[in-house]
Amino acid sequence: MTKRNNLLIFILTIGVFGILNTEMGVIGILPDIADHFQVSVSKAGLLVSLFALVVAISGPTMPLLFSGIERKKVMLLVLGVFLLGNIVSVFTSNFTVLLIARVIPAFFHPIYCSLAFSVAADSVSKEEAPKAVSKVFIGVSAGMVVGVPIVSFLNNAVSFETAMAFFAIVNALVFIATLLFVPSMHVKEVLTYGEQLSVLKKLNTWYSIAAVIFINSAIFGIYSYLAEYLQTVTKMSSNIISLMLFIYGGANIIGNILAGKLLTKSAIKSIVSFPFVLGAVYIILFFTGQFTIPMAIITLIWGILAGVGANINQYWITSAAPEAPDFANGLFLSSCNIGTTIGAAVGGLFISEMGTQYVVLVGLLSLILTAVFILLRNNMDSPAKQLSK
Repeated sequence: MTKRNNLLIFILTIGVFGILNTEMGVIGILPDIADHFQVSVSKAGLLVSLFALVVAISGPTMPLLFSGIERKKVMLLVLGVFLLGNIVSVFTSNFTVLLIARVIPAFFHPIYCSLAFSVAADSVSKEEAPKAVSKVFIGVSAGMVVGVPIVSFLNNAVSFETAMAFFAIVNALVFIATLLFVPSMHVKEVLTYGEQLSVLKKLNTWYSIAAVIFINSAIFGIYSYLAEYLQTVTKMSSNIISLMLFIYGGANIIGNILAGKLLTKSAIKSIVSFPFVLGAVYIILFFTGQFTIPMAIITLIWGILAGVGANINQYWITSAAPEAPDFANGLFLSSCNIGTTIGAAVGGLFISEMGTQYVVLVGLLSLILTAVFILLRNNMDSPAKQLSK
């Protein structure tokens, strides 16, 4: 039973990696996509921001619509849609077709991710559930950052088509593994829509959502254009840029592990201090980003903090709505992707109007708003805790 559960969690982790990698993997090759399809870098950025916007819209609704259907069938449906979209992306020569081939799977993205968290938790005892979910969450973090240097490397070393095919290969392997090794999973108990939606009546839920939106805006508003920044500001070669993206991705996984310890020992202190620590890193980045060695060090530290931030996102929203975990995970996905959409859009605007170096400002402005909403929720929580003592 343990081996079967471990295999299930492994498949879910790789599945989430494939879904998130499809969303974020193009970040490292946005300049190449712009050249390949003869569009601007800002327009190529739509592949990230529009995908994220669709996920943000469908995040709370699609998991609810599919909540009563047998889980294995739903997983295969989502993986099949992603695989088809990936195949179209490999062969199309039209940017609009590429955009459509990414937008349609984006509607199904929250279904798989929400299911992955729920199935992982249900596959083990209640005591072991957080550990199982954290393993799947590594797939989320890896998909958001580790896939980026892999795709960038394939693009530089082989071809653009090979880089795009990587998405299809991962999703195809997970589809086959799910078909062969994942058992049928009928839904035991489904909360009513009203029961789940009631968490939106709480003000601290909305403060948490706002904080997560701006954390993601702060991180991905800059990270979406990291390859462009390293190319135009730091003047790095394509191979060094791929290495830097890999460093960021590896550091993100370290941050993911570190976050588990921080959130277990001192969650509130870690969350309250986060925007100030990341803000300090961004200020240093703004003044030293043109130098190779400082930029490499900043990328390492930034990657670790981004990994911590990803875990804070999930913790902050699910802790605000523990009575509806599935819906809370949907809100978490939506909030993250709204933040990514805002960050990428505003980041592109800063680049177009002021130059690539000033994309850092979207991060700093977002972190100021992050701090405001974290402190607002923290002030609401504190009196309640004091009354309960």
